[in-house]
Amino acid sequence: MLSNKPIELNGQPIAGGKFPLVCTPLVGRTLTALLAELAMVLPKQPDVLEWRVDYFDAIGDTTAVIASARAIKQAAGNIPVLFTRRSTLEGGEKIAINEDQVIAMYTAVCESKSIDLIDYEMANDAANIARVRTAAKANNITLVLSFHNFSYTPALETLVAKFLTADQLGADVAKVAVMPRDLDDVLTLLTATRAASKKLRIPLISMSMGPFGAVTRLFGWTFGSALSFAVGASSSAPGQVPIEDLNTVLTILQKSIGGK
Repeated sequence: MLSNKPIELNGQPIAGGKFPLVCTPLVGRTLTALLAELAMVLPKQPDVLEWRVDYFDAIGDTTAVIASARAIKQAAGNIPVLFTRRSTLEGGEKIAINEDQVIAMYTAVCESKSIDLIDYEMANDAANIARVRTAAKANNITLVLSFHNFSYTPALETLVAKFLTADQLGADVAKVAVMPRDLDDVLTLLTATRAASKKLRIPLISMSMGPFGAVTRLFGWTFGSALSFAVGASSSAPGQVPIEDLNTVLTILQKSIGGK
C-alpha cells in the first residue's frame, strides 16, 4: 500500500493531488537568464518551479530579488514557485551575504507573497529556523525544511530521524537528499523514506543523488516521496533526469501499479 501525502498550498493539494509532483529548477544568474530558462521550461508543464536564488548574482539586493520573484511568478501563472537559498555546506553556491541577511531576504520575499513555498535547511540555528517559520506561516507560504549530505548516506535511523525532526520543527514538508556510494545506500534512503512516510504527519521529499541515486528520482514516489526534481533547462543537483524521461517513467509505472 502506498503512503501518499500530497504537498499542499493553503490547505489544497498542488496540481489536484498529483503524486508525485514534478519540479524543475531555475538557476539563471540574471533575470534575463531566468526568463530565458522559463521560456524553455514552461512548455514542459512542470508542477512546481524551484528558484535557486543562491545562483542569482544580485542576491544581495532584496529589491531585485523580489522583483525577479514577481517576474517568475507572473510568467509561471498557476505553477507554484519554491524559493531556495541552498547553503554552501549543503551543496549551494557561494553568496555575498551572511545568514542574518539571508533571513531578512527570506522574510521580505515571504511578505511580498511572490512565492508559494520556501526551503530552509534544518541544520541552521534553531532561532533562524523559527524566524523563517514565522515569516512563512504569517504569509501562508509552505515551509520545506531540508537536509542534504553530498558526501555519503547516513545510517537508516539517522535518515528517519531527519524526517521526523523537520516535522517537529514545524515544517509543512520534510526533505532529505543524500549521496550514495553504492546501491545499498540507495536502498537505505528508500527504506528510510518508506518508514518515515508511515510516521510523519506531513508530506516528505527524498532522493539519492548522483548516478546511483537516479532511480530514486524515477520511482521514489512509490516509497512515499511526494516530489521529484527533473531538468527542464539546467540541472541543480547531480542525478537529475530530464523532465521528459521522468514523465515517461511515471506514466509507465503508474499504469502498471494501477493495474491498467
